[in-house]
Amino acid sequence: MSNDLEKQRLKVFKKPSETELKARLSAEQFAVTQESATEPPFRNQFWNHHEDGIYVDIVSGEALFSSLDKFDSGCGWPSFMRPLTNTCLTNHADRQFGMVRTEVRSKLGDSHLGHVFEDGPKPLGLRYCINSAALRFIPKERLTEEGYGDWTKLFSRE
Repeated sequence: MSNDLEKQRLKVFKKPSETELKARLSAEQFAVTQESATEPPFRNQFWNHHEDGIYVDIVSGEALFSSLDKFDSGCGWPSFMRPLTNTCLTNHADRQFGMVRTEVRSKLGDSHLGHVFEDGPKPLGLRYCINSAALRFIPKERLTEEGYGDWTKLFSRE
């Protein structure tokens, strides 16, 4: 469902070097996406964000989540019921801190995003608990301008 500009950008995407990423990202964004850090709950950009639009990987620009699938889980991080597509994420076993969790990474940018849990709302029962620092938000009014025009269909009321 991505448009031609997005497809073209993603087709030629080459992950920047560590030096380039450190120059382009904030220290927190780098720590989260490249070192699998976690930002503080309730003190991050998107945990209580309610504007219509999509969330993309801050590294690659790959479209990941829609505000239509965002919900307040009470955990202090943005939570989503599902990704925009079935192919934009990869899952990995995470056994750190004496727990077994499923880490979620962006497929193209290989950015650490957060974790997915099986305690979300029905019908899917999933909660994608995502670090704001791994995301860039694109408001629905700017989707076409920023190369994500096909995603505007999500927000049409026709």
